[in-house]
Amino acid sequence: MRIAIAGFQHETNTFVDTPTQLSDFEQADSWPELLCGQDVLNTTRGMNLPIAGFAKTALADEVELRPILWCAAEPGGNVADHAFDTIAERITTALADMTQLDGVYLDLHGAMVTESWDDGEGELLSRIRQVIGPDLPLVASLDMHANISRRMVDLSDAMTIFRTYPHLDMANTGARAFRMMRDICTNGPPAKAWRQGEYLIPLHSQYTRVDPAKTLYNALDAFDGPGARLVELAVGFTAADTADCGPSVLAYSASQAEADAMASQFFAKLQAAEKQFDTSLLSSKEAIETAQRASGRRPVVIADVQDNPGAGASSDTTGLLRELVHQNAPLAILGLLHDPQLAAKAHELGKGAEFEAEIGGKSPGDAPYRAQVRIHHLSDGQCRYTGEMYGGGVATLGPSVALQITGTQIHVLVTSIRNQCLDLAQIRLFNLEPEDARILCVKSTAHFRADFEPIAQEVLICAAPGQFPCELADVSYTKLRPGVRKI
Repeated sequence: MRIAIAGFQHETNTFVDTPTQLSDFEQADSWPELLCGQDVLNTTRGMNLPIAGFAKTALADEVELRPILWCAAEPGGNVADHAFDTIAERITTALADMTQLDGVYLDLHGAMVTESWDDGEGELLSRIRQVIGPDLPLVASLDMHANISRRMVDLSDAMTIFRTYPHLDMANTGARAFRMMRDICTNGPPAKAWRQGEYLIPLHSQYTRVDPAKTLYNALDAFDGPGARLVELAVGFTAADTADCGPSVLAYSASQAEADAMASQFFAKLQAAEKQFDTSLLSSKEAIETAQRASGRRPVVIADVQDNPGAGASSDTTGLLRELVHQNAPLAILGLLHDPQLAAKAHELGKGAEFEAEIGGKSPGDAPYRAQVRIHHLSDGQCRYTGEMYGGGVATLGPSVALQITGTQIHVLVTSIRNQCLDLAQIRLFNLEPEDARILCVKSTAHFRADFEPIAQEVLICAAPGQFPCELADVSYTKLRPGVRKI
């Protein structure tokens, strides 16, 4: 078998005004920079990425891989047309120049929105089909936060989806995509069925180690069978105001009757789970008061879920920080706050310097927090992940600094490049030990849980203001399909 492979990932928050540019895909941040050719295989090898899992499994099966490119940008506003067109053209041009292909594999997200296309993946698949034709096997892997469209279903032969949140099974999902590809190349494309859910699930409620998400995803195993028999669940990305926003069920089988039956059976489980999702959120005041009452020796982790850069937020809001100072919280660490100007100033002044700082607050609806600070630690921002989710990779934070608010025990970790705080190594980079803190405030929705939960005595979910809305009742959608409910 000869398989062309490529990756083009973006999770788009349509409530953010700043477009995602080509340079955002070209720079290293949470993931590597844009990779081309053999670098796709060399750089991602051993990482928890779908394309790495696909490649490892395919190469073990003595498949010839023809890597084109792989790129991902930190979640943010709509992908600029120039960025989308440039990357899509690189993929289609490379495919047009290839001969004797047996299939194409794509490592996608599933919730990309561009300036011109609400369904970015559907448009990408359409352009690829125009080059490779209707019959060449085309398989993709998707994030579990994908908003799946009819166009995506029709233009692909199969799509596999993450089954864990935090996403610990990304490489496994890529391996499952290869299993589907191998069967399609041997036996032809499977029958497929698709059902769209009737309610939106806030991301902080999608955590797969608790019910109902835990039970739903565990139930998928019963449908996995020989050949191309498979059921997949995407729970959707609620910060994308599009007609396809929300959950989807996909089913594949040798017969259409069985695919339809499996999709309907699992869809009934999804419908029945609606009222079981815990959507509760604490205010900043409530979260810190609760953390202060905790009597154990381990830290309390507070998730600033609405300022999660991993969902497109600015990662610079100051609501939780203000409350930490107001309540004079003991031994507290807050990170990662994105403020390149502040980080640059700190690097000019040097370790140990004290100065009057304007911290964060540069996104709409917020204001900088002014405080006297001391520079505790400076870093170049190169951080090798040690946690299970991103282990094997390197976070590029840019010039970064740990600031201590004068007269308090509160430290703020400031970076030059937006990164979700999801790995304990991101705290230790600043010469701070996370287990010594009483309170750890992380700008993340759920990914932090994989590494932080084992050291925490409690995890609290906080709804400080931010650009990633989790209280869906307050969200003004304009494009949702009729009848979709908010929970």
